[in-house]
Amino acid sequence: MNDDRMDDRLKKEQGVARRARAMDDRQVTENRAVTDDERLEMFRMQMHNDALPDLPPIPGYHVCWLTTTNPRDPIQRRTQLGYEPVRPEDAPGLEFATQKTGEWVGFIAVNEMLAFKLPESLYQAFMKEAHYDAPLREENKLAETAEIMREQAERSGSRLSVGDGLEDMRFNAPQLGDFS
Repeated sequence: MNDDRMDDRLKKEQGVARRARAMDDRQVTENRAVTDDERLEMFRMQMHNDALPDLPPIPGYHVCWLTTTNPRDPIQRRTQLGYEPVRPEDAPGLEFATQKTGEWVGFIAVNEMLAFKLPESLYQAFMKEAHYDAPLREENKLAETAEIMREQAERSGSRLSVGDGLEDMRFNAPQLGDFS
């Protein structure tokens, strides 16, 4: 091998082929149309989050991420309940996260998660049912069952002691709140 001639592949200096791609892209990155204020807002929205970015609020709607992979809670069921997919124009700054292929092309998506919105009135009604009405019905069933058991015990000459928790449940029902 000729010592006078160095193999180009072993050179320490960076030629055109060995330059970092970031150097080629630098001009594009520095001249982006995104302002520092917009970048700050993106940071506030936690766009740096590894899992899912926070969805911006949409007036009159509750926004959330729904999975396309849960067979027990399919997207089609949610759409029957009134959920609507979030469009890029509904969520400025998330245009980069639009689905490129498949059934949900053009909607906001990250991996198997899709952004959806639900009218606020429906969201409040659903949350009231799930977190207030249904638990209150269950508490009433427990109280009725305990009362029936107490009466049966008395009829048979026994006594059933009901703890303070049941009385608290009966007389200290939770206040209905706003689920925002």
